Amino acid sequence: MHVLIINGSPRVKKYSNTNAILEKFTEGLCENGTTFEQYEISDKNSWDQIRQSYDRNTIILVALPLYVESIPGLLIEFLETLTPKSDGSKMVFLLQGGFMEGVQLRCGEACLKIIADKLGCEYMGTLVKGDNFCIRFFEGEWRENITGAYADMGREFAAHGNFNSKACKKFTGPETIPFFVRIHVGHILNTQAKTGFEQMAAVLDCNKPLDYKPY
Repeated sequence: MHVLIINGSPRVKKYSNTNAILEKFTEGLCENGTTFEQYEISDKNSWDQIRQSYDRNTIILVALPLYVESIPGLLIEFLETLTPKSDGSKMVFLLQGGFMEGVQLRCGEACLKIIADKLGCEYMGTLVKGDNFCIRFFEGEWRENITGAYADMGREFAAHGNFNSKACKKFTGPETIPFFVRIHVGHILNTQAKTGFEQMAAVLDCNKPLDYKPY
């Protein structure tokens, strides 16, 4: 099996959480002979090349972040340039975001089903996973703890050719977080996490308070 992978993040590859996830996903994907080619829509100079690959491949995986329930505009712009297929192609999606709950990504998932249909492709499922906001800020063991499980999902896709298995559904994690956990997480966000975000902001040379509201 050969897979065309399109990184739909508008961030350049170096700063893309989606790319960090794909690095692990493709490790598992290729263990038993599956091959892939990957392109980034953030590089507009490669769009002609991506379209050519889209035309000649029949298994297409689009990976993307969801920004507060919004699919990146740059990805939509690119997808609108594609010609619908009629060769039996299959399309899957890897949808990731910062919010922890699976329910936060379901609107995006529903939209992706429509996109696959509009492009004349058989929809083969979406791998949904949140809680990925901070990937690009860390390296080493911490990043591995977040992204490592995606290698298992690469193996799942290589084995089944879709994201419909029980393992993929379970991978999403909690659809909604229990009330008592939300209270606890809220306390952490207002204390420990706030300190962490302030440190991240300092690294990025942000000199305004996190609650700064200029408008």
